Amino acid sequence: MSVLGALIPGLAYLLAGRRALGLFTVTVFLSVLGGAVWLIRGDERRLLRLLVDGNALVVLGIGVVVLGVGWITVILTGHLLLRPRGLRTGQRLVGAVLMAVLSLGIALPAAAAANAAFLARDTLAEIFADDGQSATVPDGQDPGNPFGDKERVNVLLLGGDGLPTREGIRTDTVIVASTDTASGATTLLSLPRNLEQLPFPKGPLRDAYPDGFEGSSESDGLLNAVYENVPIEHPGILGPTDNLGADVLKLGVGEALGITIDYYLLINLDGFRTLVDILGGITVNVNEWVPVGGDDSAGIRPDDYLTPGPSQLLQGSDAVWYARGRYGLSDYSRMARQRCAMDAIIGAADPFTLLSRYQDIAATAPDLVLTDIPRSVLPAFVDLGVLVKDAEVRSLVFDNTVITPAYPDYDLIRDFVRTALADPVANGEPAPPTTPEPSPTTTTEPVDPETEPPAVTPEAEDVTSLCAYDRVAAQEALDQGEPPTRRR
Repeated sequence: MSVLGALIPGLAYLLAGRRALGLFTVTVFLSVLGGAVWLIRGDERRLLRLLVDGNALVVLGIGVVVLGVGWITVILTGHLLLRPRGLRTGQRLVGAVLMAVLSLGIALPAAAAANAAFLARDTLAEIFADDGQSATVPDGQDPGNPFGDKERVNVLLLGGDGLPTREGIRTDTVIVASTDTASGATTLLSLPRNLEQLPFPKGPLRDAYPDGFEGSSESDGLLNAVYENVPIEHPGILGPTDNLGADVLKLGVGEALGITIDYYLLINLDGFRTLVDILGGITVNVNEWVPVGGDDSAGIRPDDYLTPGPSQLLQGSDAVWYARGRYGLSDYSRMARQRCAMDAIIGAADPFTLLSRYQDIAATAPDLVLTDIPRSVLPAFVDLGVLVKDAEVRSLVFDNTVITPAYPDYDLIRDFVRTALADPVANGEPAPPTTPEPSPTTTTEPVDPETEPPAVTPEAEDVTSLCAYDRVAAQEALDQGEPPTRRR
C-alpha cells in the first residue's frame, strides 16, 4: 500500500480517513501531471521557449526541488498513517528500507532535473550574453519582437579549426543562412575559403583595406584568414567588441553579398563532432570516396576513406571528415558536403531529440560555440527554427564555375544574391511551373580563368536534391576502387 501511495500521492491520506488532505494532495498531483503533459505534448515551441528562458529555468529548477521534497513528505507521512500498530522491529526495519528506496527514487531524479535546469541557465548566460559588446549586432531590439519588420534574418555560420595543432582559428567554412521570417524558407549562401580581396563597407575597415582584404602572403590574403589576421593587424579598429574577427567577417561578407548580416555562430571541429554524437549521428548520402585525414601540400595520404553509399549514418568523427575531407578533391566538393551536413543536422535536431540530450548539449556548448546572438532573442529564434524544419532549404554556391576566387566580381555576386533572395521560393511561396525550352546552339570563346569569371548564372537549388544519392557517380567511384591510404 505504501508503494501505491508513492505512485499516487494523497491516496494514503484518503485510505487513512484524511479526506480533505487527501483530495487536496491528489488534486495537486493531477494538476502537476496534467501541466507536464500539456507542456510536453502540446505546441513544441512552448517547450523550446521554456528551455531558452533563463528565468523560467530557475523557476523550473526550484519547482522540481519543492515538488520532490513535497512528494517525499507525502510518502513518509502516508506510510506512518497506514502503518499497523504493534509491528516487530524487523517489520519496522523493512518498512524503513522501503521508504528510503522510494524516497531515493524521487530525490535522485528531482535533483538531476534541477541540476540540469540550473546548468542550462548558466550555459545560456555564458553563450548568449545580453550585455555582450558587438560592433555589428542590431541595436534597439524589442524583446517581444526582436526581428521587428525584417523580412529576412541573416546569420553567418563559421566553421573553424580550433585544435591545439593549429595557430589561431582559420574559418574554412563561411556560409550565410538567410531565412524568411514569415515562412522559415532558408537560402544558404556559400563562399569559398580561398576568396580574395574581401571588400568592406565605408568606415575604418575600408580605410585600412581600400582594395579589399590583403595579407603579407597569398595564403594570408584569403577569406579564411580574415578572422585571425585583421585583429592582429588592426586591434580595436571597430571599437569595443567581444569578438573583433567575427565582426570584421560579418561586415566583409555582408558587403560581398550585398546584405546585412545580423548575427554569427562559430563552431569548432570538436563542437561539430560533439553535436553530431549528441544527436545520435547524421544520415547522409556519400557519392564519392571521402578522405579521412591527409594533407595534399605535405604529400601525406589519408588514413582511410568513407565508402560511397546511400543513407549512411555517420557518428561524430566520420561526420567531421565528411564535412571537411579534401585530400585529392576540391574545395568546392567539400563546400557541397558541408551544405549536406548542415541539412542533415537540421533533420536530426528535432525538438524531442534536443530535449532528451539537453543536459549533454548544455554541458559541452560553452567550450565549442561562439556567437553574438543575445539571450533575449532566443525565443524568436526558437519560433524561426520550428518554421525552418518544415520549410525548403536552398543553396547558392559561389564556386569556380560561377566566379574566379582570385579575381572575384563582387557586383556580379551581389546581383546573383539579389536574384536568389527575390525568388518566390526563397520567401516560402511554391515554385511556379516551368516549361523547358530548347537551348540555342552558340559558340563561345574560351574563358581565361585567371582574368574572367566563367559565364555561368547560378541558381539557388533545393539542398535535398543536391544531397541526393547519385547512384551512377557512386558506382563509378566503387568501380575505380578505394584510393591509396597511408597504410597501403
